[in-house]
Amino acid sequence: MEESVKEVWYACYGSNIRKERFMCYINGGTPPGALKNFVGCADKSEPRDSRTITIDHELYFAMESPTWNGGGICFLKPEKDPSVKTLGRTYLINSSQFRDLVRQELKFEGEISIDFNELRQNGYYNCLKDGRYGLLLYLGEINAAPIVSFTSEIYLENEINKPDREYLLTIIRGLKDIYSINHEELFNYLENKVGIKDRLPAEELKEIIKAS
Repeated sequence: MEESVKEVWYACYGSNIRKERFMCYINGGTPPGALKNFVGCADKSEPRDSRTITIDHELYFAMESPTWNGGGICFLKPEKDPSVKTLGRTYLINSSQFRDLVRQELKFEGEISIDFNELRQNGYYNCLKDGRYGLLLYLGEINAAPIVSFTSEIYLENEINKPDREYLLTIIRGLKDIYSINHEELFNYLENKVGIKDRLPAEELKEIIKAS
């Protein structure tokens, strides 16, 4: 039953890596560089813990986000790929906060129901068909609490779009907050991501990283 899961390790891989941005989903507010104001969660408690995580799903940028000036935003390909190491961050939040978080990402006003048993058994759970982040991915457990991320149920290959500068800066700053990573390593990590490769000139990417 859903009620048996009291806490969730929410695993993010995009702008929420930056805690300042993630807390807008908890407290409400407008992230630096973004255009949208978020309502926040009913429970505004701080995450109880936070850790790094490596995710074995490929990262890419797609769609046009009004929050980030029409630029592409991060998604994971729904299929696992053991050769891939996407850098992420987990936050330990309670299950009601996680549902509120999903609702805000989906821009959905109704109730979100999550069957954590099915999520654990199948490795995924689709909580909203055709929702841009409706597919929940089960990434394991930490201290008996599930690690969960979300993405699109399909690879959005027809909607690939390069990220906005401010969005990319938010991700880079988040990575620098929690990883011992230098500018060259950041460039090597980002340069071949779908949505950046062949769309964002190398010198422009280097300048954004330097500005972070």
